[in-house]
Amino acid sequence: MADTTSSEPGSGKGYGIQIAYRTLSGRVEEKQTPSAKSPPDPADAIASIDAHLLSVDEVYTRYSSHPTVGLELAAVRRRERDGKNIISPPPTVYWKKTLNYIFGGFNFLMWIAFILTILSYQPLGPPTAFVLGVAVLLILVIIVSAGFYALVDWNASRIMKSIKSLIAHEAAVIRDGNQQIIESADIVVGDIAVLNAGDRVPADMRVVQASSDLRFDRSLLTGESDMIPGAIDATSDNALETRNLALTSTFVVQGTCHGVVFATGDRTVMGRLVKMSGETKFKLTTIQREVWFFTKIISCLALFFFCLSLLLYGVWLRTSYPGFDTPSSAIVNAIGCLTAFVPQGLPICVALSLTVVARRMAKRQVLVKNLATIETLGCMSVLCSDKTGTLTAGKMMVENIAFLDDVFSVEEINDRVTKASDPAVFSAFKALHQIARLCNGAKFDATTAHLPVQDRTIKGDPTDTALLRFSESLSIPELGVDVSTLEQGYQKKFEIPFNSRNKWMLSVVNTVKTAEKNVESTWMLVKGAPDVLFPSCGSVLQSDGTVVPLTNRARQTFATLQEDWSSRGQRVLVLCRKPIQEIKGGLPPNDIEDLMYSEMCDLTLVGLIGICDPPRPDVSPSISIIRRAGVRVFMVTGDFKLTALAIARQVGIITQHVVDTIQDVRAAASEKVSPKDYYLIKPSDDDPIRSLVLTGEDVASLTSFDWNVVVGTYTEIVFARTTPDQKMRIVEEIKLRGDNTVAVTGDGVNDAPALKAADIGVAMGSGSDVAKEAAALILLKNDFASIPVAIQMGRLVFDNLKKVTLYLMPAGSYSEFMAVLANVLLGMQIPMNSYQQVCYCITNDVIMSISLMYEKPESDLMLRKPRNARTDRLTDWRLFFHVYLFYGLMLWPCAMAMWFLYLNQHGLSFYNVILTFNQWGDGWQGYGIDQLTEFVDVGQCIYYVTVAIGQYGTLLAVRNRRVSILQSNPLWGPRRNLLVLVGMTGTVLICIVNLYGAGFQQVFGTRPIPGMYWGLPFTFALGILLMDESRKAIVRKYPKSFIAWLAW
Repeated sequence: MADTTSSEPGSGKGYGIQIAYRTLSGRVEEKQTPSAKSPPDPADAIASIDAHLLSVDEVYTRYSSHPTVGLELAAVRRRERDGKNIISPPPTVYWKKTLNYIFGGFNFLMWIAFILTILSYQPLGPPTAFVLGVAVLLILVIIVSAGFYALVDWNASRIMKSIKSLIAHEAAVIRDGNQQIIESADIVVGDIAVLNAGDRVPADMRVVQASSDLRFDRSLLTGESDMIPGAIDATSDNALETRNLALTSTFVVQGTCHGVVFATGDRTVMGRLVKMSGETKFKLTTIQREVWFFTKIISCLALFFFCLSLLLYGVWLRTSYPGFDTPSSAIVNAIGCLTAFVPQGLPICVALSLTVVARRMAKRQVLVKNLATIETLGCMSVLCSDKTGTLTAGKMMVENIAFLDDVFSVEEINDRVTKASDPAVFSAFKALHQIARLCNGAKFDATTAHLPVQDRTIKGDPTDTALLRFSESLSIPELGVDVSTLEQGYQKKFEIPFNSRNKWMLSVVNTVKTAEKNVESTWMLVKGAPDVLFPSCGSVLQSDGTVVPLTNRARQTFATLQEDWSSRGQRVLVLCRKPIQEIKGGLPPNDIEDLMYSEMCDLTLVGLIGICDPPRPDVSPSISIIRRAGVRVFMVTGDFKLTALAIARQVGIITQHVVDTIQDVRAAASEKVSPKDYYLIKPSDDDPIRSLVLTGEDVASLTSFDWNVVVGTYTEIVFARTTPDQKMRIVEEIKLRGDNTVAVTGDGVNDAPALKAADIGVAMGSGSDVAKEAAALILLKNDFASIPVAIQMGRLVFDNLKKVTLYLMPAGSYSEFMAVLANVLLGMQIPMNSYQQVCYCITNDVIMSISLMYEKPESDLMLRKPRNARTDRLTDWRLFFHVYLFYGLMLWPCAMAMWFLYLNQHGLSFYNVILTFNQWGDGWQGYGIDQLTEFVDVGQCIYYVTVAIGQYGTLLAVRNRRVSILQSNPLWGPRRNLLVLVGMTGTVLICIVNLYGAGFQQVFGTRPIPGMYWGLPFTFALGILLMDESRKAIVRKYPKSFIAWLAW
C-alpha cells in the first residue's frame, strides 16, 4: 500500500498530534451530540451523509483519530457508550404470523368444516350435542395446530439463532498504535479498520488509504454483482454511489485499504435500509414447497368429494330415499370427506423436521443458513472442492528453500551456515528474507506478540502466513539477517496484493537513510507462481549472492525442482526482485500500477520456496464415504497441476494410476447431444472409473461437446490453475448436464463466485468473510467430516417424510373415505362417524407419525444413489400404489369386515346392512330404532379401533424400505426408536378414553366394544407387517424383479 495513495497529517508517531486532533474534535463531538440520534426518516439520514466529501485530513480531525495511532483506549471507552456495532433485525409482523399459524397448512379445511358444522347445528338442523361436539373438536384442532406450528417455529428460530451466534465476526483495527483483532460488534466511530481481500466491511467507513487494485462487492446493497473500484477521493455526491466509502456488509474482493469508521450499528446505511425495508420475506424450503403442492392436491380432492357427496344428497338421495339423511346429517357426514383426505400429521412432521435437523447440525458445529440446504444436500451428486484450507489444513509451513546451486530444508539452514568456513557463501538468504518479509500481505496481531511465533495470531492468507512465520523465525546474525533490522531499514511505498488472476504479489520498498554507497535505494519485490513469473526473469541469484544470467539450463533446473516438490504435494513459490528508480511523489495509484506492470521484466530470480500444507486427517475417510454414496468428488483449485494431483491422490479423489488429459478428452468418440437431452449425460454404473486432470487453460478452451465428454465420462477430475471465473464456469457446466446437484466447498475470495453458482455452497469457518457470505452452509470447526453427515441428514429428512406420508394415507385418507363412500353410494349407515374421523386424524395418526421423524438412518441410506431433485418426488406413483393397492387395500377391508362381523352377530347379515337407505329405521329386521342405533354406535367404535390398531402394522412396515424388522427393530440395536412404542401406547390410550369416557359416550355416542374386537386388530396388524416383510424379502432376493421395480 503506497503512502502516495493516502494523506497523512503528520509524519511522526508521537501523541502530540493526536492530542491536537482530540482538542479540535472535542467541540465537533459536542456539537454533534444532539443529532447523534437517528433522524425520523432513514432515507433523510442516508442523504445527509457527508463523510465522503471531506478531505482525508478533515476525516481524521472530525473523528478524533490518527493515521498511525488510531484511537486511544480512553476514547474507545467513551464511544462504547453509543452502543454495540450490531444491526437490529427487522421487526416481526406478529399478526401476519398469527394468521399463517391459524389458517396455514390444512387448517383452512378445518375452518370450512367448522363453519359448516355450526350451520348444521343451527339453522339447518335440529341442535344436537353430537354436532356441537364435532364443532368444538374442530375448533380445538385449529387452536392446537396453530399453537403447535407457533411453538415449532419459535423453537426452530431459537435454535438457528444459537447456531448463528457461534460464528464470530472479527475485524482488524489500529488502536494505541497497534493493529488488533477485535469483535466487529466492538468497533466504535473513529476506529481505523484494516481491510484485506475477503473481509466483510464491519461498519460504514471513509477510505483513507487504498491499494491501487481495491475492489468492493456491493451486491448486498445494490443487487449488482460487478466489482466496484475503491478510491480515496469522492467520485459522487451521493453516498451510495461514491467509491471512497466502504459500507457495512459489503466485501473487499481485491486489494487492501484502511478506513475511518463514521457510523456503526443501526446508524449505518445497511442498518437504515433494514429499518426502511421492514419485515423480511418468508421463503419456502424445497420440502415445504413439495408438501404445499401435495397439500393443494389433497385439499382439492377433499373439496371435490365433499361437494360430490352433498350433490348426490341434493339431487339423488333426498328425492329417491327421503328420510335417509337430513340436510344437517348429510353435511356432517360429508365433512368426513374433508377430514378423511387430510393427513394432519404431515405439516406437523415437516415443521418438526426443522428442529430435529437444526439440533443435530448444531451438535456438529455446522451453521445451516436455511433448511433447504440440508434437503438439497440429500440430492448432491457432484462435490467440487477447493484444495487449500478445505482439503488441506490451511496451516502452511515453509519446508524447503532452493537457490540455483543449492537446496536447503528449513531445519538445516542455521546449522549449515554456522558450520560453513565462510558464511558469505550463503549471502542469498539476505535477499530471500527481504522478499519473504516485505512482499507479504499478512500481519501479526499485536495482542499475541508475546507468544511464540508458531502460536501468534496472524491476519492474512495461508501462504503469506507461512512466509511471515518463516521470516520472523529466520535469524542469521553472520549474514545480517534479522527482522527488526530489516523492518527499520525499509519503508513500503506501493503494493499490488496477490490475486487469483495475476497469481503474484508486488511490493515497492525504499531504504531508509542508508549511509552505504552503491546500495540500491528502491526495490521492486515480487513473489508468485513459478510458471507465471519464470518468463519475466532474466537473471538469477546464486547462493553466494552473485547474479548470473538465467540460462535455459538454469530454467530447466528450477522447473525440475518445481515438479519434484509439487509431486510431493508442496506449493511452490518463486521470489524475485529488481532495482528500480524511485517513484515520483504525487502520482495517482493507477499510474503507479501501470508503471509497475511495465517494470515486470528482467527480474532477478532469487530462489524457490516449497510450502507444505498437509491434508486434513478427516478428509480421506470422508471422501470415501461420500463416494460410496454415489457422489463424484472433483478438486477445483488455483494451485499447480502436479501439487493438486499429489494432494488428490493422498485424499482419495484420484485413485487410478493413469490420468487422462485434455488430449484424451478431445480424442474421445462421442455423439453430439441435443441440449434437451443433457440430463442423460452422466457416467453409467457399468463404466470403468476414469481419472482426468485439466488446467485453467484447458477449461477456457473446452467446447460444449468437450464438456459432454468431461461430465459424462469421468468419475475423478482435478481442475488445476483455475481462476474464479473458470471455477464458476465449471460449476455451471456440470449443473447443466446429468441432472446434477452440485455442491462446492471453499474458503477463499476466489471461491466465492463458485459458491454462489452452486446448488449448495459450503464454506470453512476459518475462511474469508466473502466465502462465508456466499455459502449456504458453514463448517464452523472446519470439519470436513460434517459434509457426509449433512448429506446423510438431507437424505434422512426426505426419507422420513416419505415414510410419514406413506403411513398417514392408508388409514387417514383411504379407510375413512371408504366409510363415507359406503354411506353415500351403498346406502348403509356410516361405519365411522365424523367425530371419529376427525379425532383419528388429529390424535391417533399424529402421535404415531411423529415417531417416524425421529427414525435413524437405514443401513443402506449412504449406499443409495443420490436423489434426482427433478424426477424423485416426495409423492410419486409408487407411493400411491403402496397406499391404495397394498397397505390401504389390506387395512380398510379388515376394518369393514369387523363392522359387518359385529352386525352379523346381532342378526344383521351383509345384505341387511347395505343398500338399506331409508329402510333402516324402527322395525327393521325386528329391531327398534334404539337397538339399531346402539348397534351402529358399537360398530363404528369397532371400525375406529380396527383402523387405529391395524396401523401398527403399517407403522412397523414403513420404518424400513428394504431391511427386515428382524435386523432393525424399534426396541434395541442401531435403529432403536422407543418413540414408536410410545406412539403405539398413546394411540390405544386415546381409543380407550374415547370408548370408555362417560362424556364422550354421552356427546359422541361412543360405546365399549367386546374383548374379541380389541384382539383381532392385532392379527390384522401382524398380517400387514408379514405381507410387507415378504415383499421386502423378494426385493432383496430379486433386486431386478417386477416387485422390486414397484418398491417405493
